[in-house]
Amino acid sequence: MDYMGPFTFNAIRFCLGTLALLPLYLSQRKREVDRPALLPRRIVGPALLTGVALFAGSSLQQIGMVGTSAGKAGFITGLYVVLVPLLALTWGQRTHPAHWLGALLAAVGLYLLSVRGGFKISPYDLIVLAGAFVWAGHVHLIGRFSGLVGPIRLAILQFAICGFLSTVAALLFESISLSNIVGGIWPILYGSFLSVGLAYTLQVVAQRTAQPAHAAIILSLEGAFAALGGWLVLHEMLTLRDLAGCVLMLGGMLVSQFVGRKASIKAEQKPV
Repeated sequence: MDYMGPFTFNAIRFCLGTLALLPLYLSQRKREVDRPALLPRRIVGPALLTGVALFAGSSLQQIGMVGTSAGKAGFITGLYVVLVPLLALTWGQRTHPAHWLGALLAAVGLYLLSVRGGFKISPYDLIVLAGAFVWAGHVHLIGRFSGLVGPIRLAILQFAICGFLSTVAALLFESISLSNIVGGIWPILYGSFLSVGLAYTLQVVAQRTAQPAHAAIILSLEGAFAALGGWLVLHEMLTLRDLAGCVLMLGGMLVSQFVGRKASIKAEQKPV
């Protein structure tokens, strides 16, 4: 955000992420015996829904970070660990109490890791909060459509749609400068190939079988890994508060994954 607007950043990284995934997608299609059409009619809806949700979530997050701290933005965005099971209730899906407990533990851990010196709500914080609702919906959409569309196809389609919408928004609302793009090239390359091309794609692949509540809590561990990376790479000191936050987040993941999953398996095996 020091070099370019949020739409420009997202436009470049999602377009490059699409190109990075294209060889894998084409090689996968070559191995298919009965290759379907490049874009069958049945996958247009899922592709549009996930692509628009990805565009809205990433845009709201980047816009909010213009006027709020990275720590607060990380915590507010991470609240989707609570919003995912809440949305599941509104859509008629049952959520085991262990998932709720795991989500609350992870949210408290995120707060301890991310927020310092009080918590005052600003308009930019509310923008990031709106993005958290979108991210929660996006987790559900990925879980619903990954198996139907195919993980690699769904990933590349949502990246392409998000990149296109971000490009249009950048051309309409922002001033694009080549020198600024060069100045921010390293964050762009990381966001393109590792964040979009690798991490988002792995999420789509994994959510063919992972429950949305489990996926949200596991994804929320990025806060703990950020603290660990700061300690290992940047030699930042981890306080007792930071360590407590990491332990609570890990505990939330374990409770949701193992207690909730075990209960779900028993419910499925129970005779009707």
